[in-house]
Amino acid sequence: MGKCPDCGAWNTLEEVVDVPQSPAQQRRQSIMAASPASNSHHPHTPIVLPHIKPLVQERISVGYPEMDRVLGGGLVAGSLILVGGEPGIGKSTLLLQISGEIAKNVGPVLYVSGEESIEQIKMRAERLDIVGEQLYLLAAIELDLIVESVNRVKPAMVIVDSIQTVLASHLTAAPGSISQVRECTLQLMQLAKTSQIPILVIGHVTKEGTVAGPKALEHIVDAVLYLEGERYHSYRLLRGVKNRFGATHEIGVFEMHGEGLIEVTNPSAVFLSDRMSNASGSAVVVSMEGTRPLLVEVQALVTPSNFGNPRSTTNGIDHNRLVMLMAVLTKRVGLAVGGHDVYANVVGGFNIEEPSIDLGVAAAIASSYREKLIPADMALIGEVGLSGELRAVSRLSLRVREAAKLGFKRCLIPSAGQGNKLHHEIAETYPEEDFRVITASTLAVALEIALH
Repeated sequence: MGKCPDCGAWNTLEEVVDVPQSPAQQRRQSIMAASPASNSHHPHTPIVLPHIKPLVQERISVGYPEMDRVLGGGLVAGSLILVGGEPGIGKSTLLLQISGEIAKNVGPVLYVSGEESIEQIKMRAERLDIVGEQLYLLAAIELDLIVESVNRVKPAMVIVDSIQTVLASHLTAAPGSISQVRECTLQLMQLAKTSQIPILVIGHVTKEGTVAGPKALEHIVDAVLYLEGERYHSYRLLRGVKNRFGATHEIGVFEMHGEGLIEVTNPSAVFLSDRMSNASGSAVVVSMEGTRPLLVEVQALVTPSNFGNPRSTTNGIDHNRLVMLMAVLTKRVGLAVGGHDVYANVVGGFNIEEPSIDLGVAAAIASSYREKLIPADMALIGEVGLSGELRAVSRLSLRVREAAKLGFKRCLIPSAGQGNKLHHEIAETYPEEDFRVITASTLAVALEIALH
């Protein structure tokens, strides 16, 4: 067309190509449009460090000291936290309880569920005795609706249950696929950073960690918490795998009841409550879970092998570590456990990877092999080397004092490192010999002491 029909001018029409917005531009416009924090300065302008204003808001307590410990003291404003675990382990129950506490004590909470209707969540909330005057429920999977609700409610915390159900409209993949999960998590991360609202995301994962989601998202989020435990046991461990705002590998212990997850303030005493004191193959070890010493019972059973190839089975202990300890017992101590079936178990359904339990596992194997009892009032701490030596472990003083606090009378520790020094300190602290620290330099000497 040469002449414009509106103004009558000639040769003024120009062709313009309509380029659709990229997903990144759509994400930035939809999320940062209504964010108050993004209006203070241009988000892509570099700012010198002294000119950046620190966050005024302090950590938000979730109402459960066990979870506050894992988070490093509470929720940080603008943080994105991934809560992972097997389906049915109790993730939704725990976060609904936290939502009720935050809504009662801090401010409004938005609970977004893509798996249940709001009526089903209300039924669970009534079972958990949650009133929730400021607890907003939303049953939606579209990310645009979630962002719109966050901007409208302006909550103190957001729960997304679960990330496998959330759908970004500009992607054609199905919910739960790796592209959808990663894209939705990136958008939620930008929403958390720009609005300074902490967002907790639930992610399902199998024991092998093969489900697309949590393992692929660990580098995106600020903190990764895993809810662990055997489904047929009542105890649950909330373990911090990654935390940008606190110590990693902290644990919180809960017990599942009909009215929800109840905190276990003294887990060591609970885990040792059913221990049999007159059974061979049982030893108490002290493991450090973050900054908390935890006393658990390790059991071992050694039986003659009825077949040509002896087998070794573990539950809660690294299998390769058990095989190594059996080789050290055979070569350095002279116990011919290589021709026997060996079974090792951590009572309570826990997984302990710390090498400080080596001495306890080796002593339990030797106790079952020799049919001699380890004293019920003795705790064992130490890492075993391939030469049969006992190696030093970290935070030895904290472990020993935790054993003394729980009523143990003796503690067998390595003489290496701070062992001998701690031996003299404890002797001065307890002059009446109601608690003694015994040191050993090699595994053979330690076993003679424990099985005398």
